[in-house]
Amino acid sequence: MSLPIYHVANTGNPPKTNIVIFTDLDGTLLDHYTYSCEVVMPLLARLSQAGIAIVFCSSKTRVEQEVYRKKLGIASPFIVEDGGAIFISKGYFSFSYKYHRVTRGYQVIELGVPYREIRRILKEIRENDNLAIRGFGDMDAAQIAELTGLDIAQAKLAKKREYEETLNLTGSEQEIRLILSKIGEAGLGWSRGGRFYSVSGGSNKGRATRILIELFSQKLGRIKTIGVGDSFNDVPMLAEVDVPVLVQKPGSYWEEMKLPNLHRVDGVGPRGWVKAIAELTGI
Repeated sequence: MSLPIYHVANTGNPPKTNIVIFTDLDGTLLDHYTYSCEVVMPLLARLSQAGIAIVFCSSKTRVEQEVYRKKLGIASPFIVEDGGAIFISKGYFSFSYKYHRVTRGYQVIELGVPYREIRRILKEIRENDNLAIRGFGDMDAAQIAELTGLDIAQAKLAKKREYEETLNLTGSEQEIRLILSKIGEAGLGWSRGGRFYSVSGGSNKGRATRILIELFSQKLGRIKTIGVGDSFNDVPMLAEVDVPVLVQKPGSYWEEMKLPNLHRVDGVGPRGWVKAIAELTGI
């Protein structure tokens, strides 16, 4: 992998190039099986000292992401539920910009359809066409924990969805294609992540990433953006950044995708993340 290196100044000085990193979480910054972020913590600390913003862009809910933001000491805006909304801490951007509501110290830019509406539409599809559609809203925390490998506390946070439903589709390939077709006919979008299908309306990671790039450009001036992902649902985000990076999945292979200038890094999940970002930033 040949990557351009964006040099930064010594710790404590503004970086010569203002870098913003957009990153997926599950299977990318976090281990696919354990959800651990230990591998990336030393590098993240150095990135923070260098003034580099880290933006989570994940299917995880707000409350799930807040756990990792606190653990990693990250204060940047973050994108939840595959672009359903952008949460920005009050005062992070000193200039005025449009947002939809304020909650828990965040100014929220809402891009997706409310979760209850997505659930309503999926229920209609399930009942009208007698299809086996099962989402997190149909499961309790114990069932989600068993499916995902999350502990019960984490599974409870995964259920607190606001803009997107996560589906566990277990039928034949033909049955799954029919379900996805019906979801599209109903006006919703879907994507495939590392484990499940995600259903949303009016949003994706790319749209949210594009909005934040514009805001960061106002805040920082000229910026270079890096995006890191592992799955097909990361393509909209990766398409918006200057340098898109794809880490390997367990088994040491890359998701099949076509994207101009995509850099495929050797390294599964967080190990690939560290390898790519260290090389890109020179930190």
